[in-house]
Amino acid sequence: MSAPIWSGESAVGTDRLALVIGNSTYPDADSPLPQMTRDAEGLANALRKDGFLVDAVNNAARPDINGAIDRLVARVHLNSIVLMYFGGYGVQSDGLNYLIPVDAKIWSEEDVRRQGVSIDRLLSQLKASGARVRLVVIEASRRNPYERRFRTYSHGLAPIQASENALILSSAAPGQVVEDPDELHSQLMTALLKRIESSKGIEEVFNNTRNAVVAATQGQQIPAVSSTLTESVKLWPIRSGVLPCALSAQQLAAAASHQAEFC
Repeated sequence: MSAPIWSGESAVGTDRLALVIGNSTYPDADSPLPQMTRDAEGLANALRKDGFLVDAVNNAARPDINGAIDRLVARVHLNSIVLMYFGGYGVQSDGLNYLIPVDAKIWSEEDVRRQGVSIDRLLSQLKASGARVRLVVIEASRRNPYERRFRTYSHGLAPIQASENALILSSAAPGQVVEDPDELHSQLMTALLKRIESSKGIEEVFNNTRNAVVAATQGQQIPAVSSTLTESVKLWPIRSGVLPCALSAQQLAAAASHQAEFC
C-alpha cells in the first residue's frame, strides 16, 4: 500500500475533498487488476488540477480503507464537495454491496460482510459528515472472484441508491459485469478523464461518460448514473479568490456580504 497523500493542500482550501482508492493486487483472488491503480492515479491527478485536495491510497487493506474514510470525514465541513472513488473488486451479499480490501480472505458470504467495506455504510458516513455535495465513482462491477466458494451466486453489484444531493457513477448497471480491456485505463476511466476537466456540470460529465462508454463498447457496457443533486456542480479549477461554483442561494448571499468574488 502506498502511504496516504493529501496533495494540493498548499494551493487550495478544503472545500473540495477527494478520496481515491485503487486496488490492483488481490493475493486471494483469481487475478490482479492492474488497471485499477492506473485509473486511480489518473483520476487523482485530474482532480488535483480541478482544485481538489486528494488522499490517494493504493492496494488498501481494510484498516487502510477505514482509516482513509475517517481522515476524509474529519476534514469535511458544511460547504464541502466530496468525491470518493474506488477501483477494485466489489461483491454483493443479501442485496448490499461491499468493497473488497486487498487483504480479504473470503470463503463465504459471511466473510464478505465481515471483511468487506459496506458501500451503504460509506455513503451514510459521507452524508452524516455534513458534506454539501457527495460524488461517488465505483469501478467494482466485476465477476465475483470468490463465487466458486459460495453456495449462492451473485452477478455484479446491487443497485446503489443516492441520498439527497449525491451523484453516483458505477461502471456497470446493477447485476452486470465488466470485462477489463488490455489497455492503460478501463473504458469508464478513459471516458471520464476525457470529460472531467470540461466546464460542464458534473452530472452532465457523468452522463456523457456513460454515453461514451456505451458507444465505445457497442452497448456491451452500460454504466449506471444515479443522481439526487439539487444544485449545479462544476469541477473547473478554483482560481485564487474565487469561491466554488456550486453555491446555494444562502451561501451566495453570505459570499456577497463579504464582497468575495464568485462564479
